[in-house]
Amino acid sequence: MNLSSKRLPGKEIISFQVKPEASVFIAGGVSVCKDTKALNTCTRTCTNTFAQVAGGCFKCEMPNANASPTLNFERQMSNIQGLPPIFNPRLLIMKNIALLFLASTALSAVAQRTLQPSDVYRFKDISSPQISPDGKWVAYVLSSVDTAKDRRTTDVWMVSWDGKETVQLTNSPNGESNPKWSPDGRYLSFVSSRKSGEEKEEEGSQLWIMDRRGGEARKLTNIKADMEDYDWSPDAKKILLTLREKDLSDTAKSKVRTPYVIDRYQFKRDYQGYLDNRNSHLYLFDLDSKKLDTLTRGNYSENDAAFSPDGSQIAFVSNRTQDPDKNDNTDIYVMDAKAGAQPRKLTNWEGADGSPVWSPDGKWIAYLQSSSNQAFTMYGQPILALLSKEGGQPKLLSQAADRPVRQPRWAKDGKSIWVLMDDDRQVNLVSFATDGVRKNISAGDRAFGSLETNPSTNSWVASLSEPQLPTELYAIENGAPRRLTHVQDSFLAQVKLATVQGFQSKSKDGALISGLLYLPPNAPKGQKLPLVLYIHGGPVGQDNYGFDMTRQMYAAAGFAVAGVNYRGSNGRGIEFTKAIYGDWGNKEVQDVVGAANYLIEKGIADENRLGIAGWSYGGITTNYTVASDPRFKAAISGAGSSLQLTMYGTDQYISQYETELGAPWKNPQKWIDLSYPFFHADRIKTPTLFMASQNDFNVPVAGAEQMYQALRSLGVPTELVIYPGQNHGIVVPSYIKDRHERHIRWFNKYLNGAAM
Repeated sequence: MNLSSKRLPGKEIISFQVKPEASVFIAGGVSVCKDTKALNTCTRTCTNTFAQVAGGCFKCEMPNANASPTLNFERQMSNIQGLPPIFNPRLLIMKNIALLFLASTALSAVAQRTLQPSDVYRFKDISSPQISPDGKWVAYVLSSVDTAKDRRTTDVWMVSWDGKETVQLTNSPNGESNPKWSPDGRYLSFVSSRKSGEEKEEEGSQLWIMDRRGGEARKLTNIKADMEDYDWSPDAKKILLTLREKDLSDTAKSKVRTPYVIDRYQFKRDYQGYLDNRNSHLYLFDLDSKKLDTLTRGNYSENDAAFSPDGSQIAFVSNRTQDPDKNDNTDIYVMDAKAGAQPRKLTNWEGADGSPVWSPDGKWIAYLQSSSNQAFTMYGQPILALLSKEGGQPKLLSQAADRPVRQPRWAKDGKSIWVLMDDDRQVNLVSFATDGVRKNISAGDRAFGSLETNPSTNSWVASLSEPQLPTELYAIENGAPRRLTHVQDSFLAQVKLATVQGFQSKSKDGALISGLLYLPPNAPKGQKLPLVLYIHGGPVGQDNYGFDMTRQMYAAAGFAVAGVNYRGSNGRGIEFTKAIYGDWGNKEVQDVVGAANYLIEKGIADENRLGIAGWSYGGITTNYTVASDPRFKAAISGAGSSLQLTMYGTDQYISQYETELGAPWKNPQKWIDLSYPFFHADRIKTPTLFMASQNDFNVPVAGAEQMYQALRSLGVPTELVIYPGQNHGIVVPSYIKDRHERHIRWFNKYLNGAAM
């Protein structure tokens, strides 16, 4: 590789000569030059992080077939001057650029390959977009894997509204999250547990701010409590904090925790562990005086707190029933933004009211109301509601749509509210005028995610994922998406992905069920494939057209993979969701088996090589299915259960059980009927791998242990894998890789006859 450089008026250019190849990759896999057939147009703007931070772009030039490509790094000096001062790279002269490039990157020709379990280390995730008050920048959180520490870490980045500049703002081993701009645009704040100055120990999560005029990030708070959320006052002088009372159980010098003393109805929750009587309350922090005023007290918790546009009031959500553990009855309250003010209750629905968002003029509050008013509201869907700040009867704007909505955000003009709507495998942007008129903003086989309003223009930012594209950020202008970020380019450049298509099957009772089919890259046409049905959890959720790493992984291993939105899923209306209420292991099994039958009839699946897997309710459904249909030759049940009686009092669903099933001593036969995979374990002939997380309070490890022991006693091939220290969702990267590898080996052994 030859290196040369030159400096022209207003710009710097560094050139690298490389071999002519079909694909050139920089800095971990960014594609620069892909098309050798169209040599004269072989130029593509580089999205490499280093290039963007340095204020320039990489371009590849190939004038003819015999010439070696020249890779030019070109930086306009105006690009540097256009960045906010605190984010300007210092002293990035030609020598520094060359040294950094040569030390940390390699130019190589890389042929695309199939996805591998080790690719979990390369996978990044983008979230929490926040638009600056002037509308010119979008801050966001980027999650990546620290392979040395075997964990994911998060950093705050930002991208310009035109998508041309990307800047990394934070980089500490502790990670940063929840970025927000101050309303005057002067600060960007975030939450981190990083140490400050000479601190010897971390003080837990604290609020930090960056001054855009220059300087390093500084710690704003030093609070002895758990920070759950925060919101800037409109005048940027105060910050509303949601803090959970400090845990004083292990303050002794020995650090030995005092015994758990429990008197609550619900006494455990996944990730939190055994529950004490600490609550979350609201506090007002003054930036100048550093004074912290207490706004709420008592035996209840408050969350989703937000200032009104004029800063005079605060809306928040709280469950203030006699025993909040026994129901989902949250309501919206409003109070003056000062110490000593009394909250005023706005809503009276017996279900859940939450996610309040003030209208731009401060006269209205948009929020989400549950369709169900039962003590346990899962078998329903959120409805967009509108209420005067004075209270009264709410307007249920999205009720007629009969689809779940989330993340309400007001349009800048205050005439409509945008939401994300789950609709039969799609997640679309939809707006509702204040009079209830609906307008579909997006359509198509994709899934939108986080949604935020641009405060300076009539535009939006949203995350978007597609079957072959992991999440990226997009500007939404005049209803059309324009891509802002390219964090997934390096990941995608190296791998071939499965093709994904929707299908619909009929169950034996005639129900029409929607699904998604993943076919291996370059799968031979007309050849029947081993099929893995990978069942989603919930049960109230849906498989959508967003990128799915797990199903892509199994398709890359040569399996046809199907997701099935069985009855109990959402996105098909309330009645579809409620269809399995109190009747587990019946209709959803019919739907899963019906999907398998459909794919067999279409000549896609080999009926002699059927597999099934799932996590959480997907694992529970896997158990139900193999206890009902002996055709499955391999199964993997993750975080599942079958002897449902033993879940009572050991998991976190006590309110659901007593609402949906009744107490076991009142309705014992119901509990026994729903436990049929265990009581009929002798009917199971399918080799089954059971998996669980050691610290899971959602579906405790006993659920997997019991089924493993039953099959082991019966002589059915089985294995049990328990991931140490994990909760319901596995987060350690090496464990995620291990899970993929074990799944693939298990299916290869029993569906393809491969050796373990």
